[in-house]
Amino acid sequence: MISSLPPKSLWTIFDHICQIPHPSHHEQMITKYIVDFAATHKIDCQLDKVGNILLTKAASKGMEHYPSIALQAHMDMVPQKNENTIHDFLIDPIKPYIDGEWVKAQGTTLGADNGIGLASALAALIDPTIEHGPLEVLVTTSEETGMFGAFGLQPNWLKSRFLINTDSEKEGEIFTGCAGGVDFKSSFPITYAVIPDNQDTFLRLSLKGLKGGHSGCDIHLGRGNAIKLLIRFLAEYAQDIPFRLSNFSGGTLRNAIPREAFAEITLNRKDLPTFDTLIKQFQQILQNEFNHVEPNITLIYSELEKANVKRIITAEQQQKILNWLNSAPNGVVRMSNDIQGVVETSLNLGIVEIKDNQIAAYFLIRSQVDSAKDAVVSSLMSHSQLISANYEINGGYSGWTPNLESKLLKLAENRYRNIFDQNAKIMVIHAGLECGLFTKNYPYMDMISIGPTIVSPHSPDERVNIHSVEKYWQLLLSILKSADQLV
Repeated sequence: MISSLPPKSLWTIFDHICQIPHPSHHEQMITKYIVDFAATHKIDCQLDKVGNILLTKAASKGMEHYPSIALQAHMDMVPQKNENTIHDFLIDPIKPYIDGEWVKAQGTTLGADNGIGLASALAALIDPTIEHGPLEVLVTTSEETGMFGAFGLQPNWLKSRFLINTDSEKEGEIFTGCAGGVDFKSSFPITYAVIPDNQDTFLRLSLKGLKGGHSGCDIHLGRGNAIKLLIRFLAEYAQDIPFRLSNFSGGTLRNAIPREAFAEITLNRKDLPTFDTLIKQFQQILQNEFNHVEPNITLIYSELEKANVKRIITAEQQQKILNWLNSAPNGVVRMSNDIQGVVETSLNLGIVEIKDNQIAAYFLIRSQVDSAKDAVVSSLMSHSQLISANYEINGGYSGWTPNLESKLLKLAENRYRNIFDQNAKIMVIHAGLECGLFTKNYPYMDMISIGPTIVSPHSPDERVNIHSVEKYWQLLLSILKSADQLV
């Protein structure tokens, strides 16, 4: 059981968190757990109007003069599962297990992002071995779907001048900046036609087996986007077959690289052998192109009952959809000139769905530079206008500008070097951390972000390295114990 792992207080709480359903916007049960946790341990607890929670604990004896530090985590997790996994994220617990040096989940996301950070913050409040000054724990709501809690954080609620965000995903790296982001939705109505008599075969295409992953942290790894690849097949390789599109869908979250995409089509049975050959050829093309990056990528089809296909999209609309999605930009736009190996600007085509006679595509744009982010938005606006599509722009936020003179950063660097006899890396992450939004109402807050090593967050392959959790915990406690150096 994971509760037997060191540090025991952290892993025990994380085990409790795994038992509580807490996908974004369904955080009632995890909120109750935290409120009850505070009551049980006689910790002051407040909730704000958007559902954020603030826990406050007095300093350890003799450390009252230390400056107050806030530990911050978000309470929600990304709900992703494998296609063959039976799991309802609204009622079923996550099933973590130990696999060598890692903790994983059975067929779903683990929720180590940001469950380990949340567990560490709560453990810091109750572990009797921990010495600390005045301590605040801020738990925000619905971070994964647009930083809802951070946007709604009220001024003057926190008293701390120093904040440690626990949401980064590489032990040994201290983050002091992050990308800004904005959501973009493009959509237009579609029209349907009656299925012609010569379209007598009904197929469901499935492109799956991709790794997916975090649309910021993993966007540069060359992984396939299932939406783009399936559309590529339909728009490029299958055009010699007079197929008709009935439905298309792919992805489930705008901040996760799509692992699966599906299309329903009709064609004449005499064309099925040729179509089968094209499927096999494209499968080989994908294997050649992605090689070791996506070893499990598959494109398959199965026949559908005629009764399950009611109508087809008109030929004109079909070509419009294929051209629109095939030409949609996706992936890394530009690498940083200032920080080697860091993505400056990217976008992720995260979801495509047909609903209520309308097709919609959802993008998440990220950038360290606001003007570069705006340029990508402008290109998507032009892309939409070329086909007279509607578009919406929502949830824009600026990045978190690095402060290399931060007292908290220097303390964390010092403690890491002292504990592990090596230097931590100072980093900027190509993902959205809530720190950037906190600066609006807390402009003088001194912040860093640290965390354990979490691989493939936002996908069922998510896993957290056990030893890295222990090292992260040691660093966190050492910072709290040495906080008098911040004065």
